[in-house]
Amino acid sequence: MDDKIDKNECCPPSSCCKVESLVTVDERGQMVLPKEFRERANIKPGEKFALVSWEKDGHVCCITLVRVDDLSNMVKDFLGPVVNQIWK
Repeated sequence: MDDKIDKNECCPPSSCCKVESLVTVDERGQMVLPKEFRERANIKPGEKFALVSWEKDGHVCCITLVRVDDLSNMVKDFLGPVVNQIWK
């Protein structure tokens, strides 16, 4: 398999990603995630997500949602060793 990343692509294809469905932004700027996806992803009403974006040529080309709890754990995992090194 070719592991090269095309520098012209904003979000290189990966085996972990797939198109789940198409969503529409309404006149209030809201989007609805399909019920089947929310159930499969165990997304509950009121749950918080961080919106992460990627830009290419000054335009947002990709967005993703990350559960706040997962994001907090990622930050702790990343910064924990750094902080430990500083305090040694």
